[in-house]
Amino acid sequence: MTVKKIVGKLHLWLGLASGLLVFVVAITGCILAFEQEIKSIVRPFQYVEPVANGVVLPPSRLQAIAEKQVPGKPAKGVNYGALGHSVNVPFYGVNPDYYVQVYLNPYTGEVLSVVDEETDFFHFILHGHYYLWLPEEIGQPVVAYGTLVFTILLITGMVLWWPKKWSRSNRDKSFKVKWKAQWRRVNYDLHNVPGFYALFISLVLAITGMIFGIQWLGNSIYWTTSGGKTMPDYQLPLSDSTQARRYANPTDRLWQQFYKNKTETASLYISCPERASESISVSINHRPGTYYKTDYYTFDQYTLKALTGEGPYFGEYATAGFGDKLRRMNYDIHVGAILSLPGKILAFCASLICASLPVTGFIIWWGRRKKKVLKPQRRVAKAQAV
Repeated sequence: MTVKKIVGKLHLWLGLASGLLVFVVAITGCILAFEQEIKSIVRPFQYVEPVANGVVLPPSRLQAIAEKQVPGKPAKGVNYGALGHSVNVPFYGVNPDYYVQVYLNPYTGEVLSVVDEETDFFHFILHGHYYLWLPEEIGQPVVAYGTLVFTILLITGMVLWWPKKWSRSNRDKSFKVKWKAQWRRVNYDLHNVPGFYALFISLVLAITGMIFGIQWLGNSIYWTTSGGKTMPDYQLPLSDSTQARRYANPTDRLWQQFYKNKTETASLYISCPERASESISVSINHRPGTYYKTDYYTFDQYTLKALTGEGPYFGEYATAGFGDKLRRMNYDIHVGAILSLPGKILAFCASLICASLPVTGFIIWWGRRKKKVLKPQRRVAKAQAV
């Protein structure tokens, strides 16, 4: 067998084995591409009328109001959006799983909405995208390694697409869909041509997706891009619970320190420690709608001493190394948000094409299979006629 035939067999059987998984992950990715834009329309309580020189309530007040809406559950933190946005206070935990967000007016403390995110449509789609609606310990590796198989399919597909000769007719076949041909030919072109045009973006989506689920791959990329550094496990430093508490409301004091210096377009999140040893996290997102351009700070809840940690998600973005910045960007690259709306459109189109590839590929295989079955029957019929 020639190399191209071997590649063809590999492409066929890997495609048949992973087709359904690729379709589900890709189509859910399409739906998630414009999640924020859709929620900005269907969730008007995310916005409030800005008050000129208005006094914004501190986190302790907003936390107390929100916790009355979710009895028996502790607030994880208080998230102050950019100017004109409401404050949201998240509550989440496991056994049983729950995830609730309380939206508040930052000036008055008025409860604007209480949202059970576990029943949200996009939360459901996200679980399908991450875990195929299976238990996490089963679904995550299935999706991660299924994406690795899809990456191999993209590469083998490129090998099969590559013309033997770059003649004019071959270029037309490789870069154009022959819409006036029979439907089988149109289907064949719809498998090859859009697949080629979406190849680079599809590879980026696949690789950034695998970084979430395949630890050795993520660690290898981090090691390569950071100059040989080992990716440390994410672990927040602890507060020194032997110290006497110096401030009655440490979260309020930190909030005052950071909120007055943040720009109107930035968002601020401050955590609410639940345990005696837990530290307080403060993050300033300078580009809401994305996550990478965020400064992370950690403080002792008793002394407000600044604590340090290791890894990409500590410290200021501007001072982070290339490997740390790239790791922070991974999610925003994966969803296209790194390029704002045009990037999301590209991610949506590439995901839609990826979802179509298993369908058109299966039709190609089924059509060839039927031809192989029909050929011997025709020979028998001719022999009988003679």
